[in-house]
Amino acid sequence: MRDEGRTLLTGAMLALVSSTLASLVGFNLLLSVVPLYANEVGGGSTGAGFATAAFMLSTVLAQTQMPRALSRFGYRPVLAAGLLSLGLPAFAYATADGLPAVLAVTLARGVGFGIVTVVFGAVVVEIAPAERRGEALGLFGIAIALPAIFCNPLSLWLVERSGYEPVFLLGGAAPLLGFVSFLGLGSVRGGGRSDGAGFLEGLARPPLLRLVVIFAVSTMVGGVLVTFLPLAAPGVGVFSAATAILALGISVTLGRLWAGRFADRNGPRGLLAPGLVLAALGVATLAQGGPALLVGAALFGLGFGALQSATLVMIMARVSKEEYGLGSTLWNAAFDAGTGLGAFLFGFVVGASGFSIAFYLCAALLLAALVVVRLDRAATGPA
Repeated sequence: MRDEGRTLLTGAMLALVSSTLASLVGFNLLLSVVPLYANEVGGGSTGAGFATAAFMLSTVLAQTQMPRALSRFGYRPVLAAGLLSLGLPAFAYATADGLPAVLAVTLARGVGFGIVTVVFGAVVVEIAPAERRGEALGLFGIAIALPAIFCNPLSLWLVERSGYEPVFLLGGAAPLLGFVSFLGLGSVRGGGRSDGAGFLEGLARPPLLRLVVIFAVSTMVGGVLVTFLPLAAPGVGVFSAATAILALGISVTLGRLWAGRFADRNGPRGLLAPGLVLAALGVATLAQGGPALLVGAALFGLGFGALQSATLVMIMARVSKEEYGLGSTLWNAAFDAGTGLGAFLFGFVVGASGFSIAFYLCAALLLAALVVVRLDRAATGPA
């Protein structure tokens, strides 16, 4: 029994990973394609930014309600609703012939994404052995990152050769396949408490807020890259956005997996400052274009992956076991709010100053977040 408790690849973990893969395939197939489509139907670069921002807006609004929803209903029914909301509306993109229609469909999908990300993040922490939590989060990170590695560039390739409709079809169908997998989760706790802290209450705790800010800064930059790289380096050649996003996805996976193991053995705090510096170096490098585009994407991905694992482990360590839903909500809200805010704000920067200036500003923003890392260390000590 003791050995089983230390095993990562349980039936529940495999079911969780499979359902996560299905959901993230659908998400990543449309992540860069929807802004591209919004640009094409008349929205321009600003409309592309609006598309990402709209998705993340509804995602975050849904996430803010998740601590109470999970306390009341539990994981499985909430996850079922999220999978439906993420998948079904995507089929309507094929008939969306203007920016308002694209944004309406995107808002609906964002609700589903907000639900599933919080549930997945809470469940993986609950079912993983405590002494192998960082490693479990690294494995979970692979399930998140693999679709980004293959599906993001694949979707851009498909659009170039077959148009948007096949991508919309695949993006809607993939999350629905998660129904089959999530049934294997079995009985997982997550309901029965109605007195847990809500989103704003959790955000009001300084130890949690500092980590949310650090992570949100990195996701703002990530949002800029996935939204505007397809516009800055169009096509499917070697030095194109498709290849850069592939390099980004691979490096995020490697960074997140390595960081999870590092966190189990040495603690996650030591990853924060190096992760920010590496990400800043990467985004400044890719601004040069050409071969530097791929090198920069890889460097940013390594730093971003390390920050993902480190901040999630630290946030979960700063909440009680009964508040894992809250911890997952805060981390995912930082991810998605940052992604949307970055795409929205830098849409104006790109329109006014171009892509290179926007990327250099992103690097400066990442370095500025080192101040928050220092404040967190001063407030909580070296551990």
